[in-house]
Amino acid sequence: MTWLQQHLAELAMALAMAWGVGLRLYLVVFAVGVLARFDVISLPDTLSILANPVVIGAAGLMAFVEFFADKLPWIDTAWDAVHTFLRIPAGAALAAGMLGDTGEGVAMAAALIGGTLAAGTHFGKAGARAGVNTSPEPFSNVALSLAEDSLVVAGLALAITHPLLFVALLLVFVVLLVLALRWLVRSLRRLIAALSRRSTPPKAVR
Repeated sequence: MTWLQQHLAELAMALAMAWGVGLRLYLVVFAVGVLARFDVISLPDTLSILANPVVIGAAGLMAFVEFFADKLPWIDTAWDAVHTFLRIPAGAALAAGMLGDTGEGVAMAAALIGGTLAAGTHFGKAGARAGVNTSPEPFSNVALSLAEDSLVVAGLALAITHPLLFVALLLVFVVLLVLALRWLVRSLRRLIAALSRRSTPPKAVR
């Protein structure tokens, strides 16, 4: 039996937490803590603190606040900007903690992958929401936010019940995310170039 086969469930859970944190940090911590508290999942000693009632309560409160803050146009963008400094290290820490019992080398690799995955998901989400906020109606923003809520819950559930399927779908998601980020960067460059041309005064004709 290979290391991957032996630790597939832990690997899927580590990736699911890092990925989910990029969308909903507090919801992931709350959900994982509750599941561990009721013995639905088992956490290594390095993450056992997540099942502490105080941590669950604090994460639940912040998840409640985030649920509404993420539905308000431009408030969600400000929220994402602040959480750039929280989601990425949290994704690295949770991924490393989930695989910490398998060795320091694996934990370090998990931290690198988890942080990168959380960063990619976070910036993809933030970019998409900033684009949607330019729409004059608020419904698309709310719909996208609710879709993100559902996606995090479904992702965690799939990682627990069908870890191999989750890992496979996550690989597809990463490929699509890379393509989306490339498109977003190109769109921003075109927008900046267009704004620069408009702001540059015409040369005087002699």
